[in-house]
Amino acid sequence: MSTSDSFNLQAWLSAARLRTLPLAIASIGLGAFLAASNGVFNLLITILAILTTVALQVLSNFANDYGDSIHGADSAERQGPARAVQSGIISPRTMQLGMMLMIFVAAVSGLLLVGTAFYQAEGAGRWRLVILFLVLGALAIWGAINYTAGKRPYGYAGMGDLAVLIFFGWLGVMGTYFLQAQTIYPALFLPATSCGLFAVAVLNVNNIRDIDSDRKAGKFSIPVRIGRQKAIGYHWLLLVLGLLMGVLYVIFSYRSPWQFLFLLTTPLLVRNGLAVANTPSSELDPYLKQMAIATLLFVVTFGIGQLI
Repeated sequence: MSTSDSFNLQAWLSAARLRTLPLAIASIGLGAFLAASNGVFNLLITILAILTTVALQVLSNFANDYGDSIHGADSAERQGPARAVQSGIISPRTMQLGMMLMIFVAAVSGLLLVGTAFYQAEGAGRWRLVILFLVLGALAIWGAINYTAGKRPYGYAGMGDLAVLIFFGWLGVMGTYFLQAQTIYPALFLPATSCGLFAVAVLNVNNIRDIDSDRKAGKFSIPVRIGRQKAIGYHWLLLVLGLLMGVLYVIFSYRSPWQFLFLLTTPLLVRNGLAVANTPSSELDPYLKQMAIATLLFVVTFGIGQLI
């Protein structure tokens, strides 16, 4: 039996890229914190939202491992850690089966999430909301797969940043809030954008690291399109705007100075920006994890500040 045909738990954990999961959980956590601060928190909905989001993130990571291998972005010249399909540890067909499993998990948990959220809702509008969230769930599954897999992966056209902003920011935060409160207010756009921009920053570190291999594979990420120096400036813009959006939300909803608690994460964001600016591409990999953790800490401190 070949290595790619045998079950290798370590290989599957590596392909799942567990270090990206805090980033997936961050948007759900922020939406839940905001719901709690407004007295509409629902623990079961939050748990189901986390399960659905984690399943979608793992699906995306499996699809990324598979897609970048078949499209050539994962090659011997790539700066990051070796991928399971590219290295032959997991066969393409087996990775496809792993993707199908995660689609099933995401679909089941998503259906439970929508059913739980709208079970007690009244009126004809309930079914419109159910259909809306089922469509959004289907789009999330499509987006997770087609970022790098599929015939025309949108990540190769430089659209990954926008997709991350939408799914890890606006949809993740405001969707989680709406499923609990069944209402929404315009100011939520601000912290949702903060969360999304920091998630884009994680992707940007990844794309700066992989500029050379992505260019050769025809993957036109934003750093490939604008070059490393401008991508560094873009990275600083993401970090600054992310903090600014949080500040604006507090100004518009000010109740206590504790709401500015999230500013304690500023040194972590500055450290990440300086590292991206001054670290060789081959040594950038640890700063993906650092930026993901900084994003999660931003969410926790922002949420606690809203609750105190």
